[in-house]
Amino acid sequence: MVPQSAAGSRRPSGTRFETSLRPMAPQDAPITRLIVTCDDAPGIVSAVSTFLHRHGANIVESAQYSSDPHDGVFFLRMEFAATAEATADIVATFGVEVAERYAMEWWTWPADRPKRMAILASKVDHCLLDLLWRARRGDLGAECVIVASNHTVLRDAVEPFGVPFVHIPVPEGGKADAEQALLQHLVGACDVVVLARYMQILSADFLAGVGVPVINVHHSLLPAFVGADPYRQARERGVKLIGATAHYVTEDLDAGPIIEQDVIRVAHRDDVTALRRSGADIERIVLSRAVAWHCADRVLRHGGSTVVF
Repeated sequence: MVPQSAAGSRRPSGTRFETSLRPMAPQDAPITRLIVTCDDAPGIVSAVSTFLHRHGANIVESAQYSSDPHDGVFFLRMEFAATAEATADIVATFGVEVAERYAMEWWTWPADRPKRMAILASKVDHCLLDLLWRARRGDLGAECVIVASNHTVLRDAVEPFGVPFVHIPVPEGGKADAEQALLQHLVGACDVVVLARYMQILSADFLAGVGVPVINVHHSLLPAFVGADPYRQARERGVKLIGATAHYVTEDLDAGPIIEQDVIRVAHRDDVTALRRSGADIERIVLSRAVAWHCADRVLRHGGSTVVF
């Protein structure tokens, strides 16, 4: 009788198989994230997992999604454990051995390396202080490297966190110069920019020049109540739910891909001040979730939308 493996494949009894596999990673091996986007096709998960196994990596988390299994876009987020030597080899060879075959867009990120976060704010402090507090606690996967504002009122609130505060005013007619001054502080110094109620519309030139994703929080449930004073708009319409939206910033006002949203119930008795007070809690929660998910490489852009693992 011919023995069979658990998968049912036949092999001669007593045959010895030689492999070129690297030793598996020890328990304390560092974790690396691998993010992949490409056209969907059969065999992608197998190709990636087999490649990682051959290089001695142990997959500890994996999530995937296809926008359409027949003619869609495939998204994959994996976390794997591997020695530093094996990880370097994986990063150096994944493109040639796997990515080119499927025309993948891909990147890796060490899970223990926080993203460098720059925060832009104006006068309102609730989102800013919440992000600074969560970053200091290690809850965001980010370290705040700078806070920049077009006003000075937030300087005293920021200084206790030990984060550099930069004042870059935006005088009437001086927007382009202000953005250039801001870029001098941001380009090459951060991995993500977060708008914590920064009440300036960023130009397409700025977004192209900064070179990293920009995340904004808007104090309405987009696409409703775009633009200025959404709580007043909500009050005038008599809504029973108000919300907040965290999204990536594009040159189209409040129209970038949405990362996270949440709502809170309100009553007809609530005036605009009450709506703002209730909405502030939702703004903090929505923005902090979006930043944490982005910094964990859980948000993948898909046209005007996102996939959030």
